[in-house]
Amino acid sequence: MAGSGLAGLAAACALADSGFRVTLFERRPYLGGRASSYEHPGTGEVVDNCQHVLFRVCTNLVEFYRRIGVEDKIRWYDEMTFIEPGGRASVMRASPLPAPLHTAPSFLRFPFLSVKDKLAISRAIAALTLTSRPDTGRSFLEWCRRHGQTENSIQRFWKPILVSALSEDLDLISISYAAQVVRESMKSPAARHMGVPSIPLTELYNAAGDYVRARGGEIRFRNSLEIFSPEASQVRIRAGQEESTFNYLVLALPFEALARVLPETSDSAPLREKLTHFESAPITGIHLWFDRQISDLDHAVLLDRTIQWMFHKSRLLATRGAAAEKDAGSYIELVVSASKSLIDKSRGEIVDLALKEVREFFPAARAANLVKSTVIKELHATYSPRPGIDAYRPQQATAWPRVFLAGDWTATGWPATMEGAVRSGYLAAEALLRAAGLKNETFLVPDLPASGFMRFFG
Repeated sequence: MAGSGLAGLAAACALADSGFRVTLFERRPYLGGRASSYEHPGTGEVVDNCQHVLFRVCTNLVEFYRRIGVEDKIRWYDEMTFIEPGGRASVMRASPLPAPLHTAPSFLRFPFLSVKDKLAISRAIAALTLTSRPDTGRSFLEWCRRHGQTENSIQRFWKPILVSALSEDLDLISISYAAQVVRESMKSPAARHMGVPSIPLTELYNAAGDYVRARGGEIRFRNSLEIFSPEASQVRIRAGQEESTFNYLVLALPFEALARVLPETSDSAPLREKLTHFESAPITGIHLWFDRQISDLDHAVLLDRTIQWMFHKSRLLATRGAAAEKDAGSYIELVVSASKSLIDKSRGEIVDLALKEVREFFPAARAANLVKSTVIKELHATYSPRPGIDAYRPQQATAWPRVFLAGDWTATGWPATMEGAVRSGYLAAEALLRAAGLKNETFLVPDLPASGFMRFFG
């Protein structure tokens, strides 16, 4: 197994459960890949490389957490707060109405949208939710223009929701991906419940490492796969200065890393060609520590500015609480998805920008002193969900009978999310088991069932 992101860990745990002795190669000294944490040398604090959240609709991710014993480390929320510059807040919550109408009462009360905005959004949600939307090669922004979405609805509704969910700008998101996000979130009141890890990400995924080791597996840190050679009865790999042979190999690598390790053979050509169509989308996490509490919210969606989300880490982390927060200050993480505008900015410029915006949204921050800060740019955070990209997402089985692919960029039926990563790992494990003659083994769990009126639009 090469790569210990969520895709690799899901595949490793599934295969370990099936009796395989798994050896996991990871170039870093910790697990989690892009969903990881580490002690930041400049601050002395343990920081996540970027905040990751999940929703109840992510059934395979929830099952994975249950499998490795960390389900209780996820804190669930059924409300979402939108904040405008100046501090006015609006809360989206479910009502007793059946899906997909369960959020309608709070949506209709949103003060930051006009009546015209709400009518346009309602028509669009109905169109996206009730009928399937194939990838036509057009972007979601084009779809919005053609379906009467107001500029305000695009900037204050569609952009905050979809850019955060898909990590790309609206003019680079395919219609099918946008429709999937909307449809999945509307299928039942539980679907939109948001889960946030209450411990650092690597601590969360260390449980997966323990799970593999407890079943006879091994994890080799600081060991990066350099090349592999598929043979009839085995796969030969070179990692670091060592060569090893294994019965099977799962390549759970980002697409840009996979391209570097493919053998220079004609068998590699079709996969190598597919990889040329992928592009990365960046995400930036901005970590700020204040000397006092700046908000009593655990998280919030921020409108009309560069920053899109605030996560109040000193309230979210399990070792802290609201009482301790008042004495110890506020540690917040700010997230900017599709953060192309920040790539060339210095850490100081980004912190100054973030501090200015935070003080617009949270008046208490104006009197707070910034104690320390850091910025983490994940330049290759996800693949860009551009129109037409699904045609190039490869299946988990490859041209080599003993080699398999895992990664959120492979063909999973989901976009680049943690759910998509886990699905890819489970699909790779299933494909490997079929190759080994164990055709009845499955790991994918059913989707969240639709409720209310959504049951009639399966």
